[in-house]
Amino acid sequence: MNDDATRAPDPSGIDAIPAPEGATALIQTEYEIGQDNIELKVGPFGLDIHNPVFLISGLTIVAFVILTLAFQNSVEPLFNGLRDFLTGTLDWFFIGAANVFVILCLVLVVSPLGKVRLGGKEATPDYSYAGWFAMLFAAGMGIGLMFYGVSEPISHYSTAIGGVSVENGVRTDWAPLGAAAGDQAEAIRLGMAATIFHWALHPWAIYAIVALALALFSYNKGLPLTIRSMFYPIFGERVWGWTGHVIDVLAVFATLFGLATSLGFGAEQANAGLSFLFGLPDNDGSKVVLILAITGVALLSVVAGLDAGVKRLSEINMALAALLLGFVILVGPTVLIATGFFQNLWAYVEYLPALSNPIGREDANFSQGWTAFYWAWWISWSPFVGMFIARVSRGRTVREFITCVLIIPSLVSVLWMTAFGTAAIEQIVTQGVTAVQDAPLELKLFEMLQGLPLTAITSFVGIVLVIVFFVTSSDSGSLVIDTITAGGKVNAPVSQRVFWAIFEGLIAIALLLGGGLAALQAMAVSTGLPFTIVLLIGCFAIVKGLMSEPR
Repeated sequence: MNDDATRAPDPSGIDAIPAPEGATALIQTEYEIGQDNIELKVGPFGLDIHNPVFLISGLTIVAFVILTLAFQNSVEPLFNGLRDFLTGTLDWFFIGAANVFVILCLVLVVSPLGKVRLGGKEATPDYSYAGWFAMLFAAGMGIGLMFYGVSEPISHYSTAIGGVSVENGVRTDWAPLGAAAGDQAEAIRLGMAATIFHWALHPWAIYAIVALALALFSYNKGLPLTIRSMFYPIFGERVWGWTGHVIDVLAVFATLFGLATSLGFGAEQANAGLSFLFGLPDNDGSKVVLILAITGVALLSVVAGLDAGVKRLSEINMALAALLLGFVILVGPTVLIATGFFQNLWAYVEYLPALSNPIGREDANFSQGWTAFYWAWWISWSPFVGMFIARVSRGRTVREFITCVLIIPSLVSVLWMTAFGTAAIEQIVTQGVTAVQDAPLELKLFEMLQGLPLTAITSFVGIVLVIVFFVTSSDSGSLVIDTITAGGKVNAPVSQRVFWAIFEGLIAIALLLGGGLAALQAMAVSTGLPFTIVLLIGCFAIVKGLMSEPR
């Protein structure tokens, strides 16, 4: 490495990563972005694909969709068994790995390594804070907040207030954390603490680790914007061979199935909302049509590009989400929400050691059914969200980057879950309304909104939010997958992003028809497992890479 080396951008301007501004520790390698690519002209469409990453990923995904649709009646038990086996036997691994990511992020914030600037000592941010935050939230977990904002607090509250539950000699809830049967106040605290646990530091730490690695090794080290680049300090030039090919293929699979899980949840909730408001049939046929229609809108956004497409939609979505959140706070139990924010935050801190403990757990329903799935889901999303965050975060210091990506989104997630969860629980506890508690997961949000004024308007806004989150996730996800399968080129032909956007929708359809939410969860967990190992190894590479940078 050469601390003061500089590298001129590719004169073509097509696939160049911006040159560092100021001193950086560039990695000198003979590898050139796109050197293994195959360039083809298929009619009016151009292709510039990495061989063999694109071919292996693309052919495998096509085969998976065809086989799942052809044998959809047979694969459901397979998906159920796969999900239960992985979350039941490896919950300790997922929980422990997520803890490592959080600890590393917090250490980097307070260490001298936090002074390193992504893109060089003189680099300046490409986006304002407002635009940056909007893209972070829309890509990071928009659909999840809409789907689980009401349903998860209700689920954990209902479990906690029942005390300890034992089935066949095994505890099936997480009452060992301290809730006694019938202790309503403590059940609410535990329910909100458990919910926040799944939406605060841990998921954002996972995203931050991947994003930091990609930004560091691309903007400071001059390597391609692909997952394999972060492993250069460990494997050296071997990352350009089959070692790197395997890493990138795993990243593509994790991203595709993590996205498909979120798109499937989005389709379930959007269909439930349209059925609730307009009487649209709530069945598989409607969900398939909905996915196809929204994928079509996502294709238009893909063609429009990052600034005109994802950025604009993200800002619209953030405005709508802020309006809906503000409405729930103002017309709901405002005082309870305002005081609950700080109480829930403290409950989260208080119960964090017990909730994040990876060994000796007796709360199988929570640690396996919720936490293990969530961490695998976030990890499977991490190549997509991490690369997307890296693309829009050049010019930030490591300390600023981690603080903004980790702390600020976590606080907003706490506020969101507090507002929607408190409004729903208050309807049950104070008003005696059980509809929100009895409704399916995908319908709980709309049942809660029915207990507030302007139900039709707010429910429609909720549906629009789910759909636009769907579109931005599909658009930005296809952008990221295309970058990986184009060998790190950041401006590959649009036709390739169209291909991936289409197949994201087709995978979601195949999984919904082949087993519903269980199939979606199974594939998120199974692809998240190998990528968890990849990220744990990558933590060492991040520290080694940062230590070589001038500060």
